[in-house]
Amino acid sequence: MQISGLRANWKQFTLLVVINAFVGGIIGMERTVFPKFAVEVFGIESHLAMLSFIAAFGLSKAMMNYFSGRFAADFGRKNLLLLGWLVVLPVPLILNFTESWIWVIFSNILLGFSQGLTWTSTVVMKIDLVGEKDRGLAMGLNEFSGYLALGLTAILSASLAAKFGIRPIPFWVMEGIGVLGLIFSFFARDTQKFVDQESAQAPSPEKTHVFWDTTWRDRSLSAVTQAGLVNNLNDGMIWGLFPVFLIAKGIGLQGVGEIAGIYPVVWGVGQLFTGKMADHFSHKKLLFWGMLIQGLGIMSLVWFDSAWSFKIILGFLGLGTALVYPTFMTAIAARTHPQQRAESLGVFRLWRDLGYAFGALLSGIIADKLGVETAIMSVGGITLLSSIILKVRMPNRVY
Repeated sequence: MQISGLRANWKQFTLLVVINAFVGGIIGMERTVFPKFAVEVFGIESHLAMLSFIAAFGLSKAMMNYFSGRFAADFGRKNLLLLGWLVVLPVPLILNFTESWIWVIFSNILLGFSQGLTWTSTVVMKIDLVGEKDRGLAMGLNEFSGYLALGLTAILSASLAAKFGIRPIPFWVMEGIGVLGLIFSFFARDTQKFVDQESAQAPSPEKTHVFWDTTWRDRSLSAVTQAGLVNNLNDGMIWGLFPVFLIAKGIGLQGVGEIAGIYPVVWGVGQLFTGKMADHFSHKKLLFWGMLIQGLGIMSLVWFDSAWSFKIILGFLGLGTALVYPTFMTAIAARTHPQQRAESLGVFRLWRDLGYAFGALLSGIIADKLGVETAIMSVGGITLLSSIILKVRMPNRVY
């Protein structure tokens, strides 16, 4: 008999936390340097063209999130995790040696596939291990490790690029992170037995069309899903457009890395606390306030010019995101049958990470037509609208 719970499975849980740090570290290595990479190496000036790599990443990650959740039971969580690491290993090699932007786009498609496989697998495996009581804490620890590593490696990559150049050192470090992630993942154990045991004690599945229920028909699930999409829509803008905004303000590459890195670091560390809050407080209230704080923070960016003001705003923005991120998945898991949980999480993560593509395309088009500041304000307004949708559509219920 498998005993669920954080204390009973702390060794495997800790291993998965470490693995997810490598998952976040991979994406962090390109987060701050890519806009300058596009200009310096490939001469790309159009904001829309520059952000095409984020759109490619978002689309491929979104699709793989869905299939990872949909087929987790058939192929095994661990097998999907290992496959994700194998897919990412060619990416740094391509980025170091290619002279074609098309290959850069292709490398980010591979990166999206890898992130969808690895991050979804670690999320689902942690939820399987801890049981119902500590889901919020589990998600907080998972996202803490991933986004803290993302923030720290974003700062590291900018520092390495400023000192040694954008190629090859930062991308060789990225390769090393991928190799370590693969090695550690061989020691993880599949968690399907925990799901089978939990399912035997649960009532029959309540959803017959998991995709449409998560997307639209269930008011709670769909409210959470739209907020997830908007959260990553604004993150796509911050990832691709905000460094351009800072460079236009006269801030150097290392300064851009320090400022941009604050957001995921606060986001990551904050989830140590907000994850556990999701086990005890109203999901609706946590999500509403988190999206509201994000929207206000984004819109305030255009009113300031100093590096310190941007650091404060990015910390504020990270706090808002920390409130919503573990709560998203805790709320989804609380509303789905154990056998359907992975699929519903996959559907949520499909729409959430499509936000990267929508955010990159929308902000790129607006920036090209109306300017970067207008694009930032527009994305902030969409985020505020999302908080209102949560307030209106999600029932007043604490799960």
